[in-house]
Parts: sequence; C-alpha cells; structure tokens
Amino acid sequence: MQGTGVPIVTPFTADGRIDHDRLASLVSWLEGAGVDFLVPCGSTGEAPLLSADEPRAVVETVADASDGPVLAGTGREGYDSTLATTEAAAEAGADAALVVTPPYYNPSAETLESYYRDVADESPIPIYLYSVPKFTDVALDPETAARLAAHENVAGIKDSAGNVDHLQQTVRLTADETFDVLVGSGGVYASALDVGADGGILGVANVVPERVAELAAAHARGDGEAARSIQSTVAELNRVAVSEYGVPGVKAALELRGRPAGSPRRPLRSLDADGRAAVEAQLDRIGVV
Repeated sequence: MQGTGVPIVTPFTADGRIDHDRLASLVSWLEGAGVDFLVPCGSTGEAPLLSADEPRAVVETVADASDGPVLAGTGREGYDSTLATTEAAAEAGADAALVVTPPYYNPSAETLESYYRDVADESPIPIYLYSVPKFTDVALDPETAARLAAHENVAGIKDSAGNVDHLQQTVRLTADETFDVLVGSGGVYASALDVGADGGILGVANVVPERVAELAAAHARGDGEAARSIQSTVAELNRVAVSEYGVPGVKAALELRGRPAGSPRRPLRSLDADGRAAVEAQLDRIGVV
C-alpha cells in the first residue's frame, strides 16, 4: 500500500446498526476525491466497538464498493482471535491486514516479534504492523520492525507515534526490503514523506480527502513547498477534529460536509455544541463548508 489511505469511519443508523448503504457511498466519495486505498475497521472505524461478527460485514461492503486496495484492521487482543479476524477479512475481499500491537499486557519487543511472525506465517494475506502508542501504550521500535520486514508476508507498518525521527529510522533500516512505511499522524504527513515514508493512513483524510490527496500528489511531483503549504492548511483541522475529539470529531466534520455517518457508539458520545462549533470553524477556514 502506498499513497494516501483512509481509516474509513463506520456509519451507523439511528438504532445503532451498521449503515452499509452509507458506507458504500463514503467509499465512492473518498475514492472520487483521489485517495489511494481504504482501511476499514481501524481506530477511526470504531473497530474496538464492533461485535465479533460485524468486522467481516464492514470489510465486505468496503471491498465490494471499492476500486482500489483494501487494508482491513484485524488486530485483536489474542493471537487466535486476530488470526480468525484476518482470515474472515481475506474471505470478505481484503487485500491485506493491519494488525495492531495487542495492548492489554504491554508485551516486550521480543514477544511482539514472535507474535507477528506467527500471525504472518498463518495469514492468507500480507500483514501490516500497526504501532499506535496513544491507544496501546506500546510502540514498535524500528529495529523490531526491520527484523520483521524480512518476513515474506510482512508488507509494511503503520506508525502512528507521530515521531518523524523514529519514522525516518524505520525507513532507513527497512530500505533493502519490500516494505511499506506508512505514517498514521495527519499532522506530520508532509514531513513523513520528506523523510521517505511511502504514504499515510490518516483520520483527517475522512474529512478533507481532496486536500490530503493533493498534498501527496504535490510531494510525488517534487513540489515539497506545495505539500508543506497544504499540510499547514489542514494541520489545525487535524488537531481539533482528530487529535482532540477523535471519532466524534471526525463524524461531526463529515456531517458538516454533507456526508453524515451517524453517532459514534458508546462509550463515545457525539460532540456537544461547543465541540461542533470548533470543528465547523476549522472547516470554514479551509473553505469546505
């Protein structure tokens, strides 16, 4: 996976069921705006709040509606459940699986390396490592990622730590492997591309996919100045809608853009009036509402 990926939200109906029609519509809108691949069942897709049977249905809807690659979030707390979810995603049409570090027991680097090797050995599709210490309190270090990069079924990493120096080290250590380094922090996308990242999976791309796609396109044609300019334009929206408010902020922004995705699932709550106004002010500043 290279270029701009979207950890697509999971739309819900008023009674809390997955809204598959609206999900398919979001897929079409995002791809029409120029994003390169889609990531259902990620953090922004409320994966931890989906029931055991729902992820496969979400992946299937996205895969059926999409013209591009699908990287499905399949990581769970345990090995067996992760493998089962990965196999189900493959059957539903996913091209690869994004496997988060299991958060509860704070595993060591050695334990994580063994875990990922075993998942990769058994997975029917390539896997991507997923380091998101904000949620898991576990970060994959570049050395561990580099050792795993040599595995034929480990295709890359999504690094959401937001540390560009750390990301650059991962790029350097995996340069001799076929291994995609993807940033997961929308506030540093241009900087990540500058140090050699292959792309990003960015929550803010749900909201302004056209701007994030423009950023990647500018960088690809060698116009780093334009990429950094777009980055500065979307950085504050990313900070408010994604970093500060999370899923509720992203869903509020989508509604304001005329792409409603319903309320988030509890324990998350929809934004209050002040939060919604803060998100709307950022969208208005960018000129998309």
